[in-house]
This record gives sequence, C-alpha cells and structure tokens, in this order.
Amino acid sequence: MTVTTPQPRTTISTPSLRPRVREEPEAADWLKLTEAVRDAGRYPTRAEAERVTRIVLSALGGHVTGDERVALAQALPREAGRVIASQIPATHPLTAREFVESVATRIEGSTPATARWDVSSVLSVLSTYVGEPLTSRVLAQLPPGYALLFGRADLAAHH
Repeated sequence: MTVTTPQPRTTISTPSLRPRVREEPEAADWLKLTEAVRDAGRYPTRAEAERVTRIVLSALGGHVTGDERVALAQALPREAGRVIASQIPATHPLTAREFVESVATRIEGSTPATARWDVSSVLSVLSTYVGEPLTSRVLAQLPPGYALLFGRADLAAHH
C-alpha cells in the first residue's frame, strides 16, 4: 500500500478567463432593454423607463403561462425574466383593454391612454427583443387584441 501525501490544489480564478468587455452581461442586457423602452416611449429618464418596464412585465407575467412563459423569461435579460417568472398566473385572462386598464392602476397618475402608450412601448420592444416566433407563441396564448400592443397588425383569425 502506497501512501501519497495530498498535493495542494491549484485554483484558477474564472473571472480572468472571461473577456473584460462583458463583465456583467445581465446588467448590460437589462440596460439595453430599458434604454430601448426609453427610446420607444420617449421617457425623460432611464429610471422612468425602468419603472414602466417592470410594471408592464409584471402584468404580462401573470398572463403568459406554461412553456411560453419559460421561453419568454429565458429569452429576456435575467432581471426581466425574473419579473415575469415571479408572477402568480392570472385566474382569468384579461382582454387587451382590461390589461391596459390594470396597468393604469399600477402607474401613478396614469390614464387608459397613457397606460396604453406605456404597455405598447414595453411590449413592442419586447417583441423585437425576443423575436417573431416567440412573440407569435405568446400572442397565441393571449385573448385577441394584444397584437396591436406588441406593435403588430392584429391579423389573427378570431374564433
């Protein structure tokens, strides 16, 4: 029987292996998403765009379920994905109009018109960010009328 003395382990620090440019990709991606919402909605500050983005994503998170919800959370920056995934599924789906009205109640000083602007600003950016196939899957799950909020013509056949 040979007894070997344990050798000290050499640890390689992984951060040095990563490129310096994208030190915090999730923070950079969240910033990119909220900046796109700021541009789309013409919000004066990034903080306002971020607040509106969180409110709209949390409202949407309750209405998208199953595989589409998982896919959406994974396709978005980690922070946005968390906001969507942390929502309790809605007991009944809201119409597009009810959805906008529910967002209006969450934004101080909001009216249905300003809430529609906020929802469209966030969802049209979201649609661009996650791409056509996933947007179509999400829209298929929602009641008719949401396509316009995502910046698309509502061409779906209504049954």
